[in-house]
Formats: sequence, C-alpha cells, structure tokens
Amino acid sequence: MYPFIRLAKELAVHRRAPPLKVGETHVTHLICWPWDIDLWLELNNGRTLTIMDLGRVVLFRRMGVIGAMRARGWAGTIAGASVRYRRRVRMFDRIEMRSRILGWDDRFTYAEQSLWRDGECCSHALLRMAITGGRGIVPSAELARALGLPEQGPPLPAWVAAWIAAEAERPWPPMQP
Repeated sequence: MYPFIRLAKELAVHRRAPPLKVGETHVTHLICWPWDIDLWLELNNGRTLTIMDLGRVVLFRRMGVIGAMRARGWAGTIAGASVRYRRRVRMFDRIEMRSRILGWDDRFTYAEQSLWRDGECCSHALLRMAITGGRGIVPSAELARALGLPEQGPPLPAWVAAWIAAEAERPWPPMQP
C-alpha cells in the first residue's frame, strides 16, 4: 500500500521550508519500518522507489511544480529509472534522503535521489520524469515557463547524458521471446 500517512507527515514537516531552485537539494529523514522490509529484514528494493516518491513530492512542492501542475490539470509520471543499491538498509535504520532536479531536455526532467545512513550512501537513483496533460507529455519548455524558469535547462552531467543515450538505444517494445 502507498504510504499516504508518511506522505502527509513529510508535507506537514516541510510545509514552511523555503522554496528551492533547480539543483538545490531537498533533505528528509526517515526510518526503515517493519512494513518496508523484505524477507532478509532489509529495505525492499521496490519500497526504496516508493520512499523516494516522498522526497520528490516535497521537492516538487518546494519548487512550485505541484502548484503549476494543479493549476493546469497536469499529472506527473516516472518515465525511466536506474538505481544502484550498494549498502543494506535494515529495519529501524535511520536514513537521510537527498533529492534534487538535475535539469531537463525537450520532453523529460531528470532528478537524482539517494539514501544515506551514517554518512554513507546506500542507494542512488537517476530518474526520468514526465509531466502529462490532455495531449500527452507536456513539453519541458512549457513547464519551465509555468515555473518562471528558462526554457532551456541547465547542462546535464555527462553521466546523465550517457544514460539518456544508452536508453535511446534500448529497443521498445522489447522483443518477444
């Protein structure tokens, strides 16, 4: 089940947090609860992505994206993700989540999120996100204008550009066995 109570808590805790600009980091603190774990008593990989939703929602609110989406009847979706899991997060571990927007291209916005425990990175995600409306994907330039940002996003880091290029080579739809 989606963690609606956790989402409400995060929105309440950060309701007076100052606005963020592109590239600035939203930080939140969480605990790995028993309902977040898998059979090995550690944070479930799927739950990691769900927990990251919480950070993105608050990040988007602090950047004004949520308000712009509501005003225009837009919605958001994840259009791709690459996650590295490097350290285990066990039940009752306290974790820090860092979320920030890296930039955008014509269609997608790119964000990175990471989970940290005791100063050590446990997992890191690169996410491709899209804003959708009645006619499909909303062009990034339109979203940027709605937020008062330049239509052209900041240069994406080389590793992000390489991931985008690799994803463009990946066949879609996948081949049938």
